Amino acid sequence: MRKSVPLLGGTLVVTLSLALTACGAGTDNKTSDSPSGSYDKNATVGIGSLYEPQNLDNTGGGGQGVTEALNGNVYEGLFTLTDSGRTEKRLAKDYAVSPDGLTYTFTLRDGVTFHSGKALTSADVKYSIEKVRAENSQSARKSSFDMVKSITTPDPATVKVTLSSKSISFVYNLSYVWVVNSAAKDLKTSEDGTGPYTLDKWTRGSALSLARFPGYWGTPATNAKVVFHYYKDATALNNALLTNAVDVVTSEQSPDALDQFKNNPNYKVNDGNSTTKLLLAFNDRVKPFDNVKVRKAVSSAIDNKKLLQSVWGDHGTLIGSMVPPTDPWYEDLTKVNPYDVTLARKQLAEAGYPKGFRFTLDTPNYDPHPTAATFIKSELAKVGIKVDINIITPDEWYTKVYKNRDFSATLQEHVNDRDVVWYGNPDFYWGYDNKQVTEWVKQAEQSDTTDGQTALLKKVNRRIAEDAASDWLYLYPQIVVANTTLSGYPLNGLNSQFHAYGIKKS
Repeated sequence: MRKSVPLLGGTLVVTLSLALTACGAGTDNKTSDSPSGSYDKNATVGIGSLYEPQNLDNTGGGGQGVTEALNGNVYEGLFTLTDSGRTEKRLAKDYAVSPDGLTYTFTLRDGVTFHSGKALTSADVKYSIEKVRAENSQSARKSSFDMVKSITTPDPATVKVTLSSKSISFVYNLSYVWVVNSAAKDLKTSEDGTGPYTLDKWTRGSALSLARFPGYWGTPATNAKVVFHYYKDATALNNALLTNAVDVVTSEQSPDALDQFKNNPNYKVNDGNSTTKLLLAFNDRVKPFDNVKVRKAVSSAIDNKKLLQSVWGDHGTLIGSMVPPTDPWYEDLTKVNPYDVTLARKQLAEAGYPKGFRFTLDTPNYDPHPTAATFIKSELAKVGIKVDINIITPDEWYTKVYKNRDFSATLQEHVNDRDVVWYGNPDFYWGYDNKQVTEWVKQAEQSDTTDGQTALLKKVNRRIAEDAASDWLYLYPQIVVANTTLSGYPLNGLNSQFHAYGIKKS
């Protein structure tokens, strides 16, 4: 369904609880069942994907594909987000927080080396955090670290971070920071991480292979090599799985094709928990979408249930706001802006547009966006709204919409869990600016307890739904299909990562 996708997500994120234990590769991941018999420790695992990286730098516009292939596999952070949604220590051996919650002192794990052979030091961690925060960083997570006041390195094994304000999600946020060798060059085409795999070869447009790193500090990968094979469409991806060109598909994008796997004893179809939302994102700064009633009218004029069924059949979920059911502050808000054409016409008239209006919908060129755009155009025509569909590439979308804010409305997917907080940032690309929401998000981030945080973010979730800040069309399903010779693969792929180091092939 999707090609190389710059899926976006908020990373000023918050965590309900932190399970911080020492770990190596494979700890606390929600994976497929382990095999009852032996497995081939020298196996090569073929992974089928539609998400080829734009480049190999997650602060340089690498997109979803670079996260899927390299996060946790080639690069690690001080902490890691497991497939079960838990935050665990990775390169951090231990840490302490000052009584005022403003100073974090991290002690690094011993014996960690980069793939180049250089030993990990506190200077590398400092460099890596600053790389995300840099002026030229393209990381959507950049503002997550605005509260960082200073980073010092008292000795090679210690990193001290002082914040300007409390951040209950700071440790969680650090799971998104890849620790890279501060002396490394050309990270858009090469790598120097500390993970269980090294980059073997990247053939653009075809495949990216990773080889087990013999000097890895933790538990070695359970396979010798993984190869991410990239395909242009879901049909080609499914054919690759059926012909054993790949062993597992990271995210099935063709529900109509599932029966051929469900009815075949050689394959297993797994339903995981998705955090990917498809949004009709309005530019809330510009007319007519600066008008709440216009946004509500558009939302009520579109039959999201019918759209979801047309794309995913019986899979996927309607959510009514930015928060998926796996987030602690989830609430079913699908009735706030119900599908009701009569209501939509009434709201348009009240907003001063009784005969509708015309706007351009900037639409990424990979599925399901063109399909969804055509559906939306047909739905809105019923209430007099004319839609001009403008098909653009991912790179054009990044420049035109995300960077320059030169749009009226757009379609885009947002991958991350716990990303409702982006609606508290009026500078984000969609321009939603509600001072109360901004204050609630700020208070939630500075909460002393997760209960307080949860209560505030529930308020945020409901308010943005009442304001129809965007139209949250649906939540994707997360369907992983694999050959039955495989086990240990991730089922959820939270935030688009796909940890391959625990995959076993018999």
